[in-house]
Amino acid sequence: MQRLTDLSSPASNNRLSPRTLRDFYDRLCQSGLAVNTFILMQDGEVTAAYSRPPYRLDQPQLLYSLSKSITSIAAGIAVDEGLLRLTDTVMSFFPYKLPDTISANLSRMTVHHLLSMNAGHRDNIYGAVTQEEDWVRAFLAQEVPLEPGSHYVYSTHCTYMLSAIIEQAAGANLVDYLMPRLFKPLDIPRPVWETCPLGITAGGMGLSLSPESLAKLGQLLLNKGEYAGTRIVSEHYLRLASSEQSDNRQSAKAGRIDSAQGYGYQFHLCRRGCFRGDGSFGQLLLVAPQERIVIASTAAFPGMQQLQTLLDLIFEQLFDRLDQQAADSHTDFPDPVSTLTCLDPPAAPGKSTFSQPASVSADHPELKGTYHLDNNPHGLRSIILDMQGERLMLQRVYADGRVNVLPFHFTKRICAQDVFHKDLELCPQEVVTAAEWQSPDTLILTLVYLETPYIVTYTIGLGRPNSVQLTFQINVSLQIPEFSAAGVKDILS
Repeated sequence: MQRLTDLSSPASNNRLSPRTLRDFYDRLCQSGLAVNTFILMQDGEVTAAYSRPPYRLDQPQLLYSLSKSITSIAAGIAVDEGLLRLTDTVMSFFPYKLPDTISANLSRMTVHHLLSMNAGHRDNIYGAVTQEEDWVRAFLAQEVPLEPGSHYVYSTHCTYMLSAIIEQAAGANLVDYLMPRLFKPLDIPRPVWETCPLGITAGGMGLSLSPESLAKLGQLLLNKGEYAGTRIVSEHYLRLASSEQSDNRQSAKAGRIDSAQGYGYQFHLCRRGCFRGDGSFGQLLLVAPQERIVIASTAAFPGMQQLQTLLDLIFEQLFDRLDQQAADSHTDFPDPVSTLTCLDPPAAPGKSTFSQPASVSADHPELKGTYHLDNNPHGLRSIILDMQGERLMLQRVYADGRVNVLPFHFTKRICAQDVFHKDLELCPQEVVTAAEWQSPDTLILTLVYLETPYIVTYTIGLGRPNSVQLTFQINVSLQIPEFSAAGVKDILS
């Protein structure tokens, strides 16, 4: 067992037994859910934790919309400091970016409405805002057909506007603002948070934090705004944030019971008095006040229905068994933290697992060279292959001038640096690569981007002499297209 810090939280009489945790892991294995990391804390103590290779608990992970919950904490700190009020109108912060005609509903929109996702928009305005360079001006220009407070609609740019307001009020970048107030007190390294085209912190997306850091934020929420004896954000604000401020029941998709319990200030309310932040592909921070439990998890789910499946497992296999443990509390089971071998490594497209590469089973020295590719949605103009025994170098040349070089090996994984997608743009990332011959004529290159859920597979098929067929696949994606393109060898290479 380990503690993230001395949190001075009241101890719970109920602790999850090793048997209960073992049963949970068994069910998780059987479910096939692509959970990459998982931390379970009781009263500040880590009672279960794992990460599937090559992911790590201290590796920053892109949170996607879970970023919204951290922006909510930032808003609470700003309210506590008197920089803004929940009743402040949105337009009052941006007098020089208002549309020529200001509707009555726009004039009524407040910070409270942004936090509770009921700003008065009928539909998602994401596309209309992101197509413009000035997101604040674009947000304010959107029609507000409904009275603020009357209609819940999930809106990433409501959270973006909260970030813009905090930065305007504080006169500082959101990360700079939060470093002395939130991140340093929790011993969280300075994070990377993506920005809009004008440099305002995205707020509703784009933040990367490690699972360990995420668990600390969950403990802060569980302790009602205190961490290690230091008050970070007021209990009053967090009470509002974790209480129903909007009715999201009509908008919830069928079968997602924990998305139909009400919505607070950038937090989803769940069963049993729990609340959570979550993000695309199953990123999760779950706070259970009654059980005194925090769960931080990262995943690569193709759909958010699988997040509901994970929540069902947590409620049924963990929380529901807290009161049923007297019989097995003294059973001799191994420490669950060290017995997680049932969990497979993350799956790559077209492969069962990202396993240790097999030895070279085919040798094609004639494959070396430059291949010019047909048009494709990535703008990948050509690839250059250089094979030397068990090593391979892949160079990708793009239409925009980018040239990315990656090493591969046929008998071991290699850690390298690459540039790939995050929430908003291409960014440098740590990547783990592997190569194997799937058949004598099919080369598989696997790339696991550690900051995101993305696992990419390049399949290079040998066809006619001096030609290849390159296929790009990705395990999960919001807007990254898959493609297949023919390549012709440059005979001079």
